[in-house]
Amino acid sequence: MNNIVERIAKLKKEKDAIILVHNYQRPEIQNIADFLGDSLGLAREAAKTNARIIVFCGVRFMAETAKILSPEKMVIIPRKDAGCPMADMITAKDLRRLKKNYPEAKVVSYVNTNAEVKAESDICCTSANTIEIVKNISAKRIIFTPDKNLAAYCQRFIDKEIIPWNGYCYVHERITEKEVRLAKEKFPDALLLVHPECNPSVIELADEVLSTNGMLNFAKKSDKKRFLIGTEKGLIYRLKRENPGKEFYTAGTAKICRNMKLTTLNDLCLSLKEERYVIELPEEIIKSAGKTLKAMLENIHR
Repeated sequence: MNNIVERIAKLKKEKDAIILVHNYQRPEIQNIADFLGDSLGLAREAAKTNARIIVFCGVRFMAETAKILSPEKMVIIPRKDAGCPMADMITAKDLRRLKKNYPEAKVVSYVNTNAEVKAESDICCTSANTIEIVKNISAKRIIFTPDKNLAAYCQRFIDKEIIPWNGYCYVHERITEKEVRLAKEKFPDALLLVHPECNPSVIELADEVLSTNGMLNFAKKSDKKRFLIGTEKGLIYRLKRENPGKEFYTAGTAKICRNMKLTTLNDLCLSLKEERYVIELPEEIIKSAGKTLKAMLENIHR
């Protein structure tokens, strides 16, 4: 493994590349990241990097986001089949139809959407800033795509009507109330941290509802020593690595995103060597989707 890691480091230098890695990636991919984070952190890094090539170890919508924010850069994704089932649950055509039904509504789309959907939206959000974005938007009715659970969580804090699309993350949907209750019984002294893509019944049991980076920051600052984590299991590797004196357990059986685990070191090495697979988007999509993403970044006050 050391040999391939060395080759990746050499290629990265030769190609003037930066490697962006999502928190759910395999441990060995996390270990060689130039920047490791959640959707918000990765979007910010993609927008400000000076590297010639952005290598995105995540899923396709994330690589598209990097391309939209840095259209002059070459953005490559090591596995072209690394998609997001939730992002695929809504199309631009679906959204246009919904907009006709609610012409006075503004559209807030989760960053976990494909570029064509972002282009049809007014603003994007991430799991870390959804509430802030929806509060700040000037409309009383909000079409929210594609995650119904994130929409429901946001609705708890917002005095506006949220019209949700019926999409969901299959990984977080599999975290059940029954499993979480059993985990809490097993570790009664543990704090339960869950992702807002979880079902409302799971969120009701949580001590904190946080994005993946939110969980990392909370665990680091907390004086508690034991935590139950309600999200994809990839995050636990990073939590343990960065907090050696604390204990982290999955809130029930470990849940895995197949797409996030597709990328291997060999894939990453080949993508750098051959500069594959390049993300290409129509200019009009980059322009329209860019407005929604930049509006999101400009609305962050933290």
